[in-house]
Amino acid sequence: MTTNLTQNQLSKARPIGVLDSGVGGLSVLKHIHALLPQEHLIYFADSKHAPYGNKTPKQIEQRVFAVAKFLLAHGAKALVIACNTATAAAAESLREKYAFLDIPIIGMEPAVKPAAEVTKNGIIGVLATSGTLKSAQFAALLESYGRNVQVVTQACIGLVEQIELGELNSPKTLHLIMRYTKPLLDEHADTIVLGCTHYPFVKSAIQQAVGPDIHLIHTGIALARQLQKKLVECDLSTFENKKANVIIWTNSIEPNSELVIKSLWGSNSVTSEAEIRHV
Repeated sequence: MTTNLTQNQLSKARPIGVLDSGVGGLSVLKHIHALLPQEHLIYFADSKHAPYGNKTPKQIEQRVFAVAKFLLAHGAKALVIACNTATAAAAESLREKYAFLDIPIIGMEPAVKPAAEVTKNGIIGVLATSGTLKSAQFAALLESYGRNVQVVTQACIGLVEQIELGELNSPKTLHLIMRYTKPLLDEHADTIVLGCTHYPFVKSAIQQAVGPDIHLIHTGIALARQLQKKLVECDLSTFENKKANVIIWTNSIEPNSELVIKSLWGSNSVTSEAEIRHV
């Protein structure tokens, strides 16, 4: 009986695996860590292959499968696809591939539903990658939740790359933000969805560009709550009363990649110190 209990505790103590095309998913990882501070986390930034937005669905699926295999090999008890584009291209096939493991696999989707619920004038904007906007998943979201609102979409080519470089407030980044938010403002959108996990890192710049009256929405908090619920349902939550480990893996070839990760992750009362490893 004691042995079984110990094995169960060991299983629950395994880390949660989180993946993204790059550093954007750190915005989601922060929400997960804040809500579930007792959970060990391993994150993989596939920065060498970023952005996913300009790749074919098959190419994205191959990358997601490769990174998921890596995280599972490192003991992940659940997988979070902290990338809207990767979720659209590969979430269902990943669930099918690892159905035999019976573990939670949770993905992201643009916050069209909550945006449609809070808009006051019935016009919402969506900033995302072209891959997300062209996906069948996004079309299904619009069909389900966008029928009674006007949805204005804008692909933000080049913005992910700027954030990957840590250029959050550079003239080029600010120019891109002004360029991509203008069409949404021209259509009088009063609510804008940040449909890529990279974009919360430039949320303040976006807010400044659109003005204080525009409501910006992203789904990091909602995903963290969904993960918490799934862990409880699957009896995978750990209640260890000790500091959790946060390990961030990256395959970036940029010389300042570690500095960018440290800057975006931070270390304060909410975030623990993260160990950064290169692969």
